[in-house]
Amino acid sequence: MGASDVNTIIGADAGGAVVVLSTAPAAEAGEMARALVGRHLVACVNITPVTSIYRWEGAICEEGECLMVIKTTQAKLSEVVQAVAEIHPYKVPEVIALPVIGGAGPYLAWVTQETAP
Repeated sequence: MGASDVNTIIGADAGGAVVVLSTAPAAEAGEMARALVGRHLVACVNITPVTSIYRWEGAICEEGECLMVIKTTQAKLSEVVQAVAEIHPYKVPEVIALPVIGGAGPYLAWVTQETAP
């Protein structure tokens, strides 16, 4: 498929796709991603190393961890949040959902297809 074959979808027609951001220790991120994809809760998870600086229990902390960019649908969002909370090693895991306002039509259709029951 070439670039000219991709139709851009913007707005409500984006199919209810959402991007969920979460961070996890490098040792667990891959396993978590495989579990989410395996359960058909998400279509894809990109994992990349990051450095996080945050305040925890009154102290400023700096940790190397992995950012997981998780692609799913609005219909699956509550299940994804629950699954991340269940399998995540942190007491308070980062789970932030962002709406997709547009994108390549075939990709957005694929996200919907891969998260269908």
